[in-house]
Amino acid sequence: MAQWERLRQLPAVYTQQLHELYDRDALPMDVRHYLSAWIEKQEWERAARDQGLAMVLFQVLLENLDIQHSRFVQEESFLMQHNIRRYKHNFQRYQDDPMTLASTILWFLEKEKEILQTADLAEQVQFLQVEQEAMEMSGQQDLERKMAGLRNEVQCMEHTMICLEEQQDEFDFKYQTHMMEARAEEVDKNQQTKVLQLLVNKLNECRKSSLSDLSKLLDRTEDLIDTLVKKELEEWQRRQQKACIGAPDNVCLDQLEKWFTCVATCLFQVREFLGKLEELVGKVSYDNDPVKTQRPALQKRADALLKHLIKSAFVVETQPSMPQGKSPLVLRTNVQFSVRTRFLVKFPELNHSMKVNVSMDGESPKIKGYRRFNVLGTKSKALNMAESQSGGMVADFRHLTLKEQKCGGGVKGCDISLSVTEELHIIYFDTVFEMKGLSIELQASSLPVVVISNSSQQQSAWASVLWFNMLSQDTKDIMFFANSPAASWPQFREMLSWQFLFATRRGLNDAQLEMIAHKLFGKQQNYDICKVAWSKFSKENSPDTFYVWFDGILVMVKTYLEDLWKDDLIIGFVSKGKEKSLLKKKQRGTFLLRFSESVIGGITFSWVDTTVTGEPEVKTVQPFTKVDLCQIPFHEIIRNFQILEAENVPENPLLYLYPNTPKDEAFGKYYTVKCGADSPYIKYIKTKLMFVSKENTQEAKSPMSSDMAQGEGLEPKNGPCGEAAEQNGDPRLLESYLETPNPMLSGTAANQDDELLMYLNNPNLYLDSDILQDEQMLPDFSLQAFPSLPQQSCGSMFQ
Repeated sequence: MAQWERLRQLPAVYTQQLHELYDRDALPMDVRHYLSAWIEKQEWERAARDQGLAMVLFQVLLENLDIQHSRFVQEESFLMQHNIRRYKHNFQRYQDDPMTLASTILWFLEKEKEILQTADLAEQVQFLQVEQEAMEMSGQQDLERKMAGLRNEVQCMEHTMICLEEQQDEFDFKYQTHMMEARAEEVDKNQQTKVLQLLVNKLNECRKSSLSDLSKLLDRTEDLIDTLVKKELEEWQRRQQKACIGAPDNVCLDQLEKWFTCVATCLFQVREFLGKLEELVGKVSYDNDPVKTQRPALQKRADALLKHLIKSAFVVETQPSMPQGKSPLVLRTNVQFSVRTRFLVKFPELNHSMKVNVSMDGESPKIKGYRRFNVLGTKSKALNMAESQSGGMVADFRHLTLKEQKCGGGVKGCDISLSVTEELHIIYFDTVFEMKGLSIELQASSLPVVVISNSSQQQSAWASVLWFNMLSQDTKDIMFFANSPAASWPQFREMLSWQFLFATRRGLNDAQLEMIAHKLFGKQQNYDICKVAWSKFSKENSPDTFYVWFDGILVMVKTYLEDLWKDDLIIGFVSKGKEKSLLKKKQRGTFLLRFSESVIGGITFSWVDTTVTGEPEVKTVQPFTKVDLCQIPFHEIIRNFQILEAENVPENPLLYLYPNTPKDEAFGKYYTVKCGADSPYIKYIKTKLMFVSKENTQEAKSPMSSDMAQGEGLEPKNGPCGEAAEQNGDPRLLESYLETPNPMLSGTAANQDDELLMYLNNPNLYLDSDILQDEQMLPDFSLQAFPSLPQQSCGSMFQ
């Protein structure tokens, strides 16, 4: 299906993004629509670099606009004739620079693809909840039908009130006429009295019927308000909580605003109907008039429902966040943050009339040393429709800061004590709704925020935000961490997957989540019954807590490995035992990429090799961290990794990405630079991207240590290959060759054995040329020939 057709079929939330994208003159939506097939077939990326092609496409674009103009002339579409002529005139400014036009169109097409990708991602996430989504859609359709029914009843009630007023006017006219005809015959008077009595009886019945209809209308309205406030609004608030911690939930308020405004409009009309009844009673009344007895109760009920709706309609649309912060709900003292409130009853006459004031916390909780803060900056703004792309009534606070009060607000004598990153604070927003004689005080509150004083507390603060919003639905429970509940594994794994989904647009699969469960709980038959305590998540083994380990991986993936992760080239979360079972069944040279279990923010690769007896052997290198990855891309490390096997032949042991994809096929599209000495990365590092070992062919000892002798789940931290340990007490040595000559180094030593010993202890003292030119003179050796040689670790690949 063509890209434009796909965009037109997207749900309303995405078509709104499309309208916002084309709300500019650079590429009018009319042009995009009528020329969609032609636009999508052209090579705009090449045209943005090729002046000749750009000029050709520019001329063809103008010709196509002429064709469309002729078509609208035939169809007598005057407005479109005018628009197309204007668009063509605007495009004429690219006559001397058609490459700019090509770049502009390319930019729009890329933005369209981003919208489609976002929609596809949401569709994939929701695919697992098809039945729930179907129920939600059915619920929304049912609510729409009820809204339509309410509007219809209000219209009918309006007609009823008109008829009631006309009937009363008829009675009043005949009654006044009767009173003026004093000389009428007695028989005529009796006849007129009977007619008047019939009219007043009919008027009384109409009044009773109208009051009954108003009561039913309020019943229907109350039912809708309960659905809006107790179901739809609460569900939106829960979705917002989850969205703050990475869930791909829809938090758009446009539909809720439409519903709230509809009900509020109907209630104001009901109040007008009740006011009309009072006016009619003032003109004509009689004994046992039902309006006098029933109207006050209906008025009180209508006002109560309206107040309840209006109070619920004031919400925090965008939760507090720092502009440069990576996480919402984590604020830092003396650093600006932004927050947005929204009033869901959209009456244009209220634009710029409702002032919103900001304050912090209320009464101090019973927490020892609880801090209090002052809100500084522009603390008062009017709700307006100019600051919202959808035209909603919002107050957008963008320049607020927090300053800690010198005197703490904690309650003296209280034994409850929390850390700084477990303290929860709430920001309040107050305003007053005044309209048609109704005055209502409104207050909205943010989700609990964590306030820090320096960036070192950021990670721990975000862990608190994750935990609270994963488990608590009481958004004002600032005592939550005084007795924090445990999380079930289904809740916990969903939250972990959201972190990757939000950061990289690819969540965690079941196998990866199972490895994490195994790390937390050990081997279990059913992880769903397991629970994770707050202390296990963020306190145990401090400072290297579970969350520090997990977040270190997430930051590394987002910063250095996002493309590889999104393309599903990294298995990532897999235990060593599982890794062995996967690789040992594969052909020699098969490798996989996994995250380190012991090194924070580390990634490594393991591959399967064969021993001299033909047995499979799994080998692993020391994890790479940001120290390495900031100097050279991980795909280049994989591309150029080498070892010296028997007979000093350099070989890259990484041949097939698990399960069986050739390495260059998997990573080839990332190869944008030359390899070897021509690589631009070489100048940034001192050593070649090469692991080298000299291996005695008789003993066949591998330079890289094997995981075969290790127990599952264990991860040694030293030894020649980082995560791999020594085997049988023999040190495994790695040699690395210096790439760039150093003129300060002396010549070679006379004694080759001494030279070799010096080289093994400090390889950076030797040049490539020093070693490679005299390599034929070096004797074959066994690593066991140097029992006194101190064990060396390969360390990082880059020093």
